[in-house]
Amino acid sequence: MADSDEQDQQQESQEPDEQLVKVFDTEQESEAMVVRGLLEANGIPSVIEGLDAPQDVLPGVGGVIVLVRAEQAEEAARLIEESRTDVPDDESVSEEPA
Repeated sequence: MADSDEQDQQQESQEPDEQLVKVFDTEQESEAMVVRGLLEANGIPSVIEGLDAPQDVLPGVGGVIVLVRAEQAEEAARLIEESRTDVPDDESVSEEPA
């Protein structure tokens, strides 16, 4: 019976093959990491994948993409878009000390 419980736990911890879709791409890994943090803070697991090309063949080509589960892609895209539009205008940001 212990073997049955052990198998159940292993099956629960293994994720089924899920389709991942791209929700963000950039040339900067640091930007992709910020987006990943935003998504994960909102309960959306994500994966960062590099798109490096051989530099001797395609110099300067490459980048980084952020992938999420297909069923969470719409919510992820909405969060990313909202984070871009929530940036304060330059007029509302004061450089003078308070």
